[in-house]
Amino acid sequence: MSFPTTRLRRLRQTPVLRNLVRETILTRDDLVMPLFVCPGTNVRIPISSMPGNFNLSVDLLVEECRRLYGLGIQAILLFGIPEHKDEHGLVACEHNGIVQQAVRAIKSALPDLYIIADICNCEYTSHGHCGTIVNGDVHNDLTLVTLAKQSVSMAEEGVDMVAPSDMMDGRVGAIRKSLDENGFYNTPIMAYSAKYASAFYGPFREAADSAPKFGNRATYQMDPANGNEALREVALDIEEGADIVMVKPALSYLDIIQRVKTTFNMPIAAYNVSGEYAMVKAAGANGWIDEKRMVREILTSIKRAGSDIIITYHAQEIIKEL
Repeated sequence: MSFPTTRLRRLRQTPVLRNLVRETILTRDDLVMPLFVCPGTNVRIPISSMPGNFNLSVDLLVEECRRLYGLGIQAILLFGIPEHKDEHGLVACEHNGIVQQAVRAIKSALPDLYIIADICNCEYTSHGHCGTIVNGDVHNDLTLVTLAKQSVSMAEEGVDMVAPSDMMDGRVGAIRKSLDENGFYNTPIMAYSAKYASAFYGPFREAADSAPKFGNRATYQMDPANGNEALREVALDIEEGADIVMVKPALSYLDIIQRVKTTFNMPIAAYNVSGEYAMVKAAGANGWIDEKRMVREILTSIKRAGSDIIITYHAQEIIKEL
């Protein structure tokens, strides 16, 4: 039927009615808060390009987790800034690695807080790339060995989920095999399946001290122009045993989130990344936007596109409203 029999504005007349017919509901259960842990004691270093975020030593990280858990945040994604780095990122596999220390401390204080460990080498290599360098580029298969070791090390310390973000071919299968062989067959893998070589990662690289010392990551992260390739990447990760697949970044790739959800009907995570966060914060600080409304609109759009999990630095702000 058409106008005047059908008047779609009828369903917009009051807040109660708008809430009753709302199609997309954003809740605290959708959110994961990324956090950064660094060496030392009583260390709290502001991340200048990401206002409200910090590099925290383990002791202050536990306090921050306690605060976030009190707000209702139930899951975190943990990144580490190590005291020293090496050519292969093997420091990420050490029993006393910075993330391993943090996991033990958090689980001791907050056993019910869900900890997802990022699995990658860029924060841990002296050159800033995501794996072992051979002839000027990341060697795919050698890097798989390190990623598998890192994943097992994290599982041994009690992480609830591992999240490989490196974009090496075959890494989900290699990690799944190593986890299973070591008895961690119940540890889920959230794969950064469609991770693009994006300009939106700049603030994160400041936070994690992970900018590549030479070249770029275009030989392993995806071309932002490609969509069909994302579906191939996701299909391979699912075949290798991924439990959750991720699209990163989120805002410029809402079409990819929607295509992945429609094609595979898998649990989908989307990473609302540092550059997306920084742009909102900068515009809000200048009074150019209504920051609170914009954050809610952005996160709702990510969920509407098909994401079940939203990893976002806005989590600690939006959860107060939810």
